Amino acid sequence: MKLGVYNAILHDRSLEEALAAVSAAGLTGIEINTGGFLPPVHMAEIDDIIADPAAAKAYLARFEGTGVEIAGLNCNGNPLHPNPVIREKHAEDIRRSIRAAAALGQTRVVTMSGLPGGDPGALHPNWIVNAWNSAALDVLDYQWSVAVPFWKEIDQLAREHGVKVALELHPQNLVFNTRDVRKLIELTGATNVGVELDASHLFWQQMDPIAVVRDLGPLIFHAAAKDVRINAEHARLYGVLDNGFRRLSPDENRTNLGGDEWCNEWPKDSAWDFVALGKGHDQAYWAEFIRALAEVDPEMWLNIEHEDTELGRIEGLEVAAAVLRAANASLEPGPHR
Repeated sequence: MKLGVYNAILHDRSLEEALAAVSAAGLTGIEINTGGFLPPVHMAEIDDIIADPAAAKAYLARFEGTGVEIAGLNCNGNPLHPNPVIREKHAEDIRRSIRAAAALGQTRVVTMSGLPGGDPGALHPNWIVNAWNSAALDVLDYQWSVAVPFWKEIDQLAREHGVKVALELHPQNLVFNTRDVRKLIELTGATNVGVELDASHLFWQQMDPIAVVRDLGPLIFHAAAKDVRINAEHARLYGVLDNGFRRLSPDENRTNLGGDEWCNEWPKDSAWDFVALGKGHDQAYWAEFIRALAEVDPEMWLNIEHEDTELGRIEGLEVAAAVLRAANASLEPGPHR
């Protein structure tokens, strides 16, 4: 497999410094954020890249001699948000990312399906997790009626530009499991919309990422390597859908998600945590994960996403990269240490 890293954890430094960090970790690709929840720190010139082939060529020249190449673009956000300020910005970021990918010779754009409100007058997204009553199914019917036309449009745009759009199966999105993926494809007839297989969000939902890879097969276009640790002492009390988050005040360091929406502080007694590879599942597991992905496409990018708050930016990247490289090497023919 081709191994890289999603660049959000390296937004504290220049692109050149980020490329050096990726190379030092023994990785060869960097997935570049191009909008959505986060600003395109390492591709501020995205509009120039789309409009001017010379700008695209100049951007690509920054990678020459680094040993690191672009491993897809990423614009995770909510393009179906009921707030038009957020919805329109995130939706346009997907369109721009598809056009930028084509300009740069890239074929993968990662994003999320998005999540509408529960009815036409809603102010906030409404995530239905257990539709046991008819009202919940009414909400889902409305949400799919919003999602389908948008994703038909995006699929056509992606097809016109030779790009595949890979949806992260992320909770608080309309599409977050295999059933939803197949429903989206069936309702839209999409050919260029599929999945970014991020194992972490499947782990905490008690899904098996390897089984999901083998179930979805060619619908998986891209992958992310991020681990999850279930904290049994808290999970047995709160369950994995615990809402023990704390709202951060304006004078605290917090991340804006669009409009007046912000990330909250993670529970200190959390039922589960995002952790570096190896802290939730061992090297042997990641080797089997890689094996399953390679059965779909051995040229697929598998990019580390580092969100382990117990480790620093570079420390966490190094820990994850060591596990991932060793897992990948264990599948290659020949002697291994």
